[in-house]
Amino acid sequence: MQHLVVMLPVLNEALGLAWVLDHLPYERLEAMGYKTTVLVMDGHSTDGTEQVAEEHGVLLVDQDDIGKGSAIRHGFREALRLDADAVVMLDADGTYAPHEMTRLLARLDDHNVVIGDRLNGQMAPDAMTRLNFVGNHVLTWLATALFSTTTSDVCSGYWAFSKEAIHALQLNSRSFEIEAEMFASMVHQGVEFDFVPISYGSRIGEAKLGSTADGWQILRKLITRRIFPEPLM
Repeated sequence: MQHLVVMLPVLNEALGLAWVLDHLPYERLEAMGYKTTVLVMDGHSTDGTEQVAEEHGVLLVDQDDIGKGSAIRHGFREALRLDADAVVMLDADGTYAPHEMTRLLARLDDHNVVIGDRLNGQMAPDAMTRLNFVGNHVLTWLATALFSTTTSDVCSGYWAFSKEAIHALQLNSRSFEIEAEMFASMVHQGVEFDFVPISYGSRIGEAKLGSTADGWQILRKLITRRIFPEPLM
């Protein structure tokens, strides 16, 4: 059996986290040859997230800095400490279908990273605002142009990684620009990746991603990492 770590970065996502944990495809993952550990990376929630994790018997780690990027970078270190062979990362807000991780993992034998593609998948009518929809397409196009490497969805939050890919990534993002930096680092480090169209639904709870400010931060990260192959510390 290979060891899979399912990493869920959270900040006050008690309702969404409970839904995701209730829908994880444990039996299907076992049939694919994975024993699964769920790792909740908590950004110091105050809404009962810790209680939800405890009730479901999963690991909860208080991240060592604020922001989604910090949560993911810390989560990678924890996954390697747990001797993970593969890691699946998804948001714990109900937008991503947990059962679809099996489709990402099925492609992981041929690629070091597999990314869930929302923009070419099945998106619920109210899953994104019009501004976010346009912004995601623009950022994806700009990422492709900047790096001369096609990406189908540069801001997707649903990824599957091999252990080798996690070792290869060079990251310093603290916030929502983390996915864009992972794309940039994969290109610079020659990490093979692929995309799988996925469904994308309405979030459970209040959104935390700001449309304009976070979009500019993502673009700045793409430009910075295009110029500097390694992150500026």
